[in-house]
Amino acid sequence: MELLTTDIELIMKLIISTILGLIIGIERELKKKLLALKTSLVISIISCLITIVSIESAYTFPASSATEIRMDPLRLAAQIVSGIGFLGAGVILRRDNNRISGLTTAAMIWGAAGIGIAVGAGFYVEAIAGVLLLMISVEIIPLIISKIGPKKLLKKEVKVKIVVKKMESIETTIKNLEKKQYVISNLRVKEFLDDQAHMLEVKMKINRHIYVTDVYTSIKKMDDVLKVEIIS
Repeated sequence: MELLTTDIELIMKLIISTILGLIIGIERELKKKLLALKTSLVISIISCLITIVSIESAYTFPASSATEIRMDPLRLAAQIVSGIGFLGAGVILRRDNNRISGLTTAAMIWGAAGIGIAVGAGFYVEAIAGVLLLMISVEIIPLIISKIGPKKLLKKEVKVKIVVKKMESIETTIKNLEKKQYVISNLRVKEFLDDQAHMLEVKMKINRHIYVTDVYTSIKKMDDVLKVEIIS
């Protein structure tokens, strides 16, 4: 009877871990991120299972042995944290415009493993609170900051390639960008096809609430601008 109770408790740990991993997976799935629902579930469940095996084996094997053996109850669980780093590294990407993406997803992978370990070790309340705070941190807090946060946090960076007809148009185009309150952080100028046309590669910050299509249209309407390409 005692063995049956223990098995039910261990199964409940796996079920709780599955539910919490499901919450994290759904959040990433809705945002079309690399950490898909199935990946999150596998990480959470197996992390919980490894933690259970680590703890249970530490107390089961010494008790059944004639020789006293001291084992660390979390020796296997400790390896999850380092091992999960390989998965996290796999989702971090460097884009064409030198921007790093996937850091939040990598952190969520690490978080899903942590939740599984917490449940496997029996910290149910802490694990549930952790998931709730995690969801608040990645969903609600950024939304609040985007509405009432500092001005610098209300801007997003875009990379713009602008082809102008002649060299004299470069200065005028830059001034027009500044008049529209686009904050230029980096500028590169080079010849385009012939001696007259030039390309401006500009990194600039715009208001987060402005659509990229509106930025494209406003730049396209500027005098002497031939082509515009925006990477956000």
